[in-house]
Amino acid sequence: MSAPSSTASRRSDPGLDDDLVGFDGSAALIRAWSRGLRPDPDLTVSSWADRHRKLASRASAEPGQYRTARTPYMREIMDRLSPGDPTQRIVFMKAAQVGATEAGNNWIGFVIHQAPGPMLAVQPTVELAKRNSRQRIDPLIHESPDLRERVKPARSRDAGNTMLSKEFAGGILIMTGANSAVGLRSTPARYIFLDEVDAYPASADEEGDPVTLAEARSLTFAHRRKVFLVSTPTIRGLSRIEREFEASDQRRFHVPCPHCGAMQWLKFERLRWEKGRPETAEYLCEDCERSIAEHHKTRMLERGEWRATATAADPATVGYHLSALYSPVGWLSWQRIARAHEAARGSDEAMRAFRNTILGEAWMETGEAPDWQRLADRREAWSPGTVPERGLFLTAGADVQKDRIEVDVWAWGRGLESWLVDHLVLEGGPGDPACWQQLTDLLGRTWTHASGRTMTLARLAIDTGYETSAVYAWSRQVGFAQVAPVKGVEGFTRTSPVTGPTYVDATVAGKRLRRGARLWTVATSTFKAETYRFLRQDRPTKEEMAASALCPPGTIHLPDWADGEWLKQLTAEQLVTVRTKRGFARLEWQKLRERNEALDTRVYARAAAWILGADRWPEARWADLEAQLGVAKSDGPEAGAATAPSVTTRPMPRRRTVRSSYMR
Repeated sequence: MSAPSSTASRRSDPGLDDDLVGFDGSAALIRAWSRGLRPDPDLTVSSWADRHRKLASRASAEPGQYRTARTPYMREIMDRLSPGDPTQRIVFMKAAQVGATEAGNNWIGFVIHQAPGPMLAVQPTVELAKRNSRQRIDPLIHESPDLRERVKPARSRDAGNTMLSKEFAGGILIMTGANSAVGLRSTPARYIFLDEVDAYPASADEEGDPVTLAEARSLTFAHRRKVFLVSTPTIRGLSRIEREFEASDQRRFHVPCPHCGAMQWLKFERLRWEKGRPETAEYLCEDCERSIAEHHKTRMLERGEWRATATAADPATVGYHLSALYSPVGWLSWQRIARAHEAARGSDEAMRAFRNTILGEAWMETGEAPDWQRLADRREAWSPGTVPERGLFLTAGADVQKDRIEVDVWAWGRGLESWLVDHLVLEGGPGDPACWQQLTDLLGRTWTHASGRTMTLARLAIDTGYETSAVYAWSRQVGFAQVAPVKGVEGFTRTSPVTGPTYVDATVAGKRLRRGARLWTVATSTFKAETYRFLRQDRPTKEEMAASALCPPGTIHLPDWADGEWLKQLTAEQLVTVRTKRGFARLEWQKLRERNEALDTRVYARAAAWILGADRWPEARWADLEAQLGVAKSDGPEAGAATAPSVTTRPMPRRRTVRSSYMR
């Protein structure tokens, strides 16, 4: 009777031989099966980070051991990501640089070390996913001995470790971009980390909303799944993270007043300072009205707590909002926030960035059309076909109609300051070869600069929405070096309002040419909003301009020969908020009147400037254009790198065009 007892004892031993069980590899199989039976750990993500996370100097401004106490507001958010918490979806709408990305990386490390399973991490694009892998994930693994043991080096033959994939015992981390439908549907995932969701495209490879596609990967894990949505918001009515936050329980981080102890969440309107002296910034308690200095913040954050301010539509979802007012001492101070607000005054674009990145709030796009009569009062005097002195290159926008093609020519200067140079109506329409010949002749026409030099069009963007085949055929005939066929799409895409070119089929002389044309896609909403914002800008008075005062960047100058009909067309639309069938708000441009060609051609001409790279030119390119035209250098904002067009050319004979009856 003793032998069986001895055998049973040895079979329960961790070092059990395969011979005693009956087949090769059985011991490893049993050990793996035993690990699978273990419940998820009780350790929370924040506790794991305080114990195991090391911050690398190349990935953090404060390298060394991670301390949740540095950003106490992140503790609850991280712990909601722990397997022991029943929450399934965590939404975080936040300002920039408050520690959200590091919290997400802590979660990744925790999953690899403590609760392995399939995980999907999504960045706005595949390129950003690769960059994040190099700059964030690789240091995360390299600096932690516990993670290095579980993720083999990429050089190992059987590592399963690539730029966008990290295998570890019991799981895998897949990194992809929201622009890749293939990456989003690659594998089921228990854990999903959706970073900067407001920068995601509207559709992933035209297969649907990337957030919806990604979350569908986790549905088979039922209550065990975890989805973490993080982003700085963008535009109200279009912001994904704002929509998700408003559907949640809307938690705010309440901190105690150091004087009276009243709990409150920090609001920007309670931050006060003397005008022009942001160094005097201090926070006023909403209860006792006493001033709170910056040094009190550390103690306040330590005693802070998250409190729900609404009832969630889904009880398994919690939402958090945090502004940069909570930024720890040593990061972004209240003084710097006050200084940033003063610097943003007077500029809608700067104020939008302040609201998004500092306050963590969505920007309400002002879509009200400017008053055309007010624009008429601000018209300036220059002759049709003449380029004002600060205009440095020309683009045109062409709108194809049934019986005509309307073209507006715009001059552009530093800071995207612009001037309407010419308006032309080419009679006949797309069915008339003579109309297309006039448009071809326009490509070689010259305009006279104030310096006496002549200029041709650097780029003409033409709409493909009407008689698409005819536009493709003409564009192919004249060449794509000077012509850009464009297709307008709804939506705001500020990071890249123009994408392309993509190759599309074209029909020339009845013959179908595969990939015969190059098409650019334009987010028209972005440029319409920009145009109206620039039209509403304040500008120097005549006296100030006489004293050499410059107009702000983006100023749109209109000539006195542009009459009321053209101005009404330029202001023919407004941005309104509409409700979808599901009750969500979205922004939509709606016509106030039937004709809006002037606005459309402006948008296309602006897209042409973007395609040329004017938004990204460095100082040297602008200086080169000024030198070509003999223009004195003016102060202006720098842009990024690109190649400037040549603006001087030999004079060519003017071609006959038909000027609109509503141009004087």
